[in-house]
Amino acid sequence: MMSLRFRLATLAFLLSSPALAVDTSTEEPAPDLAALMSTARAALYAQDYAAAITSLSIVVDASPRNADAFNLLGYASRKSGDLESAAGFYQTALEIDPNHLGALEYQGELFIMLGDIAAAEANLARLAAACGACEEHAELAAALADPDA
Repeated sequence: MMSLRFRLATLAFLLSSPALAVDTSTEEPAPDLAALMSTARAALYAQDYAAAITSLSIVVDASPRNADAFNLLGYASRKSGDLESAAGFYQTALEIDPNHLGALEYQGELFIMLGDIAAAEANLARLAAACGACEEHAELAAALADPDA
């Protein structure tokens, strides 16, 4: 059994970690792909988007119904400046899981970048319906409130 001190330290670490890529798991990857997902997440936290894209591309090739991998691939692509690819990856994630919280948030942020505020607001409404005042809703609402941030 974990000690209370260990649990509190773990919680403090998680709360102090940078909030970069939202990853709302909908599918547990096969064990051999789990290592690639971990590698991709580490690359995202390090802002090494090219490395993340490489790992995530392997994951989606092997697991084409993995909405999380498509969402993170969209995030890495968007952060790399490839907005067209990002749009396609978010769309695929949402076709797999129409209520994928991370994909709804990040697609909304992409819409803001593209100047499509109405589409971003529609994603905000979908998030409100799916999760209420969850973190993804709050992040997209903040992005809408200050689109130049």
